[in-house]
Amino acid sequence: MLSSKKITSGHEILAILNCHRLPGRLTTAETAVLLGFQEHDIAPLVAAKMLTPLGKPAPNAPKYFAAIEVQACAENRDWLSQATKALTQHWHRKNSRKRTSQSDHPTLELEDES
Repeated sequence: MLSSKKITSGHEILAILNCHRLPGRLTTAETAVLLGFQEHDIAPLVAAKMLTPLGKPAPNAPKYFAAIEVQACAENRDWLSQATKALTQHWHRKNSRKRTSQSDHPTLELEDES
């Protein structure tokens, strides 16, 4: 039922959410669906130590998460609040770096206005 392919359709998301018994380990996409986050939000949560992947995967290796831990996090309001704050801070920092790097290059802004 759950496979290692990317989760793209609403039907696949519903299949995960309605699963009677989750597998022991979940992919990044499955973890994101169960927690209610986007798949690209999982890496910042791992970096913030809000989620811990199983084993010690290399930085570029696929990450798997324990289903029981993910489910416990999904049911914990305080954890969800802290994770949301961590993501907000992450994207705020990332966007502010992008804005400052654009303001350091005034020639780029002039070219865009033409």
